[in-house]
Amino acid sequence: MKRKIINDPVHGFLSFPEKEILTIIDHPCFQRLRNIMQMGVAHFVYPGAVHTRFLHSLGACHLMGRALDELKAKGFDLSPQERTAARLAILLHDVGHGPFSHALENSLLGGIGHEDVSKVIIKKLNRELGGMLDTAEQIFDYSYPEKYLHQLVSSQLDVDRLDYLSRDSFYSGVSEGVIGCDRILKMLTISNGELAVEEKGIYSIEKFIIARHIMYWQVYLHKTVLGAELLLVNILKRAKELYAAGEQLPASPALTFFLQHTISKAQLESEPEVIDRFCELDDADMIIAVRFWASAPDRVLATLCRMYLQRRLYKVIFDAENEEVLLQQKKTESQQVLGFTDAEMAYFVFSGTTSNNTYNATDARINIALKDGTVRDLAQMQHSLVNDKVAQTVTKRYLCYWKSGN
Repeated sequence: MKRKIINDPVHGFLSFPEKEILTIIDHPCFQRLRNIMQMGVAHFVYPGAVHTRFLHSLGACHLMGRALDELKAKGFDLSPQERTAARLAILLHDVGHGPFSHALENSLLGGIGHEDVSKVIIKKLNRELGGMLDTAEQIFDYSYPEKYLHQLVSSQLDVDRLDYLSRDSFYSGVSEGVIGCDRILKMLTISNGELAVEEKGIYSIEKFIIARHIMYWQVYLHKTVLGAELLLVNILKRAKELYAAGEQLPASPALTFFLQHTISKAQLESEPEVIDRFCELDDADMIIAVRFWASAPDRVLATLCRMYLQRRLYKVIFDAENEEVLLQQKKTESQQVLGFTDAEMAYFVFSGTTSNNTYNATDARINIALKDGTVRDLAQMQHSLVNDKVAQTVTKRYLCYWKSGN
């Protein structure tokens, strides 16, 4: 049987002996992930953070295999077919990501999340492959009887998070994101059909939660990263606005399609052309377009694109005092230099909010299997660092503005 081994700098050698997994890895829909950066525009702050969704998906698939092997060694029955299906489900969990991962998720497809896109792509692949992904599809959409398999794919303690925290901290060089991945995998168990963690692994889970909290505010929502993401969003917003007004801009056929059309979830699921076009998109489409648009006749679009290419990003202030006064001050200062209208200045000075939830106590909780046989939520454990306060959503207001000489 054909077998693939890949050398991964984070987990070492990754082994893929299953023919079904090799079929998916070689498929163009999955190969596209080679050209989508895992951390979007974070490389503007952390230059090493240029790893891809492709490598992350392979790493998550590897961790799924390790997790299932640990559970089977503890006596939990799992057929070879279920193991392969679970590995396929996690392998494809990010196949619905578009250019720059989360950065353009809400603007390219009008707010349709990558999870919904992944579901449609999995259905498309399953039809092409004659039902090979039937069980994987059920695991992915939470309809398979064994709930813990879906929880390993998507929950507050899934192999997706275990991989991206390990991988993102490695490539960004942010050591605060390092987690005890090996120990967490060893501590996994099943209670009442759901995923749980043995009581002695609670401190590793707490470190995992805190590491995720730090990575979000220090890396993923770093003010400069946020500024770069918002700049890309505004570039795409302006391009779509110009297309709606009848102007033509140079872009790849796939990107042109999404600039010309506002896609609904119903269209995504019912019109094959939409998902076919989406599967042609990657970071290169956007980067090439930005290079062309930097010379566009529209001054707003050209200015935004040159800002991105020259790393003259928005300046960002979190939780500014007297926000309205400061907003007007920055708008007046910038408008005197740029000469844009009041409406156009909305692309250069604006405010908004961003948030992060370290641990969602109302979502699928992290179960701790106690030695007496009972199960408790992590946040309810005595002396746990993950308490009600940590479980609260943290929201920050931001003010973005253009600054001469950025």
